[in-house]
Parts: sequence; structure tokens; C-alpha cells
Amino acid sequence: MHSETPDPSPVPDRDGAAPDRPDPLIVVDEGQARVVPAPTAAPSSSHDAGGDPDADTDGVDPEAAEPPTLVTVDVLAGWLGLAPVEDLPPVPEGPAYAQPGRCRPNRVILLDVRFRATAGGPDHAAYLQGHLPGAVYVSLPSQLAGHAGPAAGRHPLPDARQFAETVRMWGIDEGDTIVVYDDDHGLSAARAWWLLRHAGLRDSMLLDGGLEAWRAAGLPLQPGEVIPVPGTARPSWGRMPVVDTAGAEAMASGGLLLDARAAERYRGEVEPFDPVAGHIPGARNVPTAESIAEDGRLRPAAELAERFDAVGVDDATPVAVYCGSGITAAHAVLTLAVAGRPGVALYPGSWSAWVQDPSNAVAVGPEPDGASGRD
Repeated sequence: MHSETPDPSPVPDRDGAAPDRPDPLIVVDEGQARVVPAPTAAPSSSHDAGGDPDADTDGVDPEAAEPPTLVTVDVLAGWLGLAPVEDLPPVPEGPAYAQPGRCRPNRVILLDVRFRATAGGPDHAAYLQGHLPGAVYVSLPSQLAGHAGPAAGRHPLPDARQFAETVRMWGIDEGDTIVVYDDDHGLSAARAWWLLRHAGLRDSMLLDGGLEAWRAAGLPLQPGEVIPVPGTARPSWGRMPVVDTAGAEAMASGGLLLDARAAERYRGEVEPFDPVAGHIPGARNVPTAESIAEDGRLRPAAELAERFDAVGVDDATPVAVYCGSGITAAHAVLTLAVAGRPGVALYPGSWSAWVQDPSNAVAVGPEPDGASGRD
């Protein structure tokens, strides 16, 4: 757990992130798009196989098992010593969930990523009123995104070296297990999960059900700010597939491009954030919010797999996802991983970058290739 005593000394001068690795590319061969993925990450957890996340990964087995994506409230409470591990209720089966029998982590870092896109942004005040014990607050706009710009969109990826320093300021060391959560069904916390995985911190998970599930279980909350001792992690950037605007266009025509926004935004009936409404021609709408059950947890993996299979997601077709600005699309990438479809590419600029170029076509209506939405 974290120390709650502020460290008055400056952060030690470190080398920053490991040398940046090229982001995965979209290659188009005779009209067919395919993703060339980033190198497979070496395990970064003390209870995975040993490995240095800065090391050359050419020899890493690309078929190595993915670490768990989700952790339940009960398992997390057991890890934190708030519940007896031997008496935990059943956990959903499948590789997406951390199982009670998994080796208990040496240390768990909790990140609170509460954010309100339509109500002022970061929800730091709510964090101060009560958060999971030891959780560090994460500001999505300033720590999980770079500077907005027309070509980059509203929430571009942060600078790799700046994010590496941010990770250390959260108190993360090599070998830590990281659990992210929010109070909005994981829609903002998934951005932190994606970035941590992109930075080679593979033992990062989303708390299924988030803060509401924690409260419903009667587990304790802690008020006030947690200021951790700076950590020593050395992230290695470029581990998750990424596409840019040209890659998204190629994916829409030669692969499968998914739009994770609400259906009314996809159809072009409403657009609360960007100057043009509609969707990228060829994209299929799979609202990520519909992957969430009524209790705030993700739907069962088999149900999610059926949902994605219905729109053409399969092992042979490269897939990319976008949303408004790359936030909820990260949740869709996570959901696809839970459904057994890891390796889906994220379009970070998303709709907010696409519409800034007037030469990019816009479709409206319920069909992928709908009517033109440009004047």
C-alpha cells in the first residue's frame, strides 16, 4: 500500500521512459487492411514470469497468455487484507478475471480515475470525500492525455516520457499490480488501463463494477489526499496497437472499424462536443455503454463475444475502435479483450480529429455507409 506521508524531496533524476517503440501500423495490401502490432511486452509483474519491461522483446513469445483484465471487488478486498481470501465468493470463469487462486500480489497500487466529461472534467472533490484505501487520484485531462489540437483530437495520447514520470509519481514500482477504477462503469478508468498496458505495465486491471460495487459490498472508504512516495517503474511505450486518421480510413474499407459512441451520435442526430455530427463511413456502431450490465459490471464474456461476433469481429479481420476522443474507445478495447478478442487497435484522435479535416467524408444514419453528413 501507499505511504500517506508526502515526500518533500524532489523526484530522483531518472532516465525517463525506455526508448520509444514505433506504434503499430496499418498496412493496406490491395485494399485489405491489417494491423502490424507493437512488440509483445515482457511481463512486468512479480507474479508473472520475470522480465524487464525495458528489455528487447524480440524473443518474447507472441502467444504468451494475456494477464487478467478485470478484478472483482471480492478478490481485490482479499488482496488488500480486507476480506479472508479463503472465503471469497465465486469469480466469473475465464482468463479475463483475476482468480482467487492467483498468487497474491506483493503490492497493489490503486488509481482513482473519476471524471465527468459534461460536468467540469476531473472529479477530485468527490475523491477527497472518500476513495478506496490508499488510492491515488488521477486527472484524466492532465495525466492521461496530451495537448489537444485539430489533428490530434480533444484527448490525444500523452507524451511517452511525461507519462513515464507520471507513472512514477503515482508511486508505481516494477512488479506492482495496478488496479484502476471510477464511478462511471469504467468508462474513464479504462483509459488509464489502456495507457498502462500501452506503456508495458501489463499487470494492470480494471475493478469490475468500480466504486459503486465497492460501496455495495460494504467495504471501507478513506477520505483525503493520498500522496505516494515516487516509484521506480520504467515504462516501455508502444505496446498496444494504434491507428491514426489514415489508418482508421483504411480499416473502415479493408478491415473492421467500430464506433463505440452512443447510437444517436453515430447516426448524427446529436453531437455534444464536436462541430460535425455523424460517423466515419464504413464504421459499425457498437456502443460500449451497452456492454455494461444493470449492476454496473461488464456483461459475461460469452455475451460480449456474441455481441462482437454479430458485427463481424473474428480472428481473421483486423479491428480498430474509435469514439469521440479516444476515451470510451479504450473501454471498448478492454471489453473486446474480455470477450476474447485482444489486440484491437485504438484510434486516439477519434471523431474529434476526423472532423477537423474537411476532406474526410462523414456519414449519417444507422448504416455504415450512410448519407453524406457534410454540407
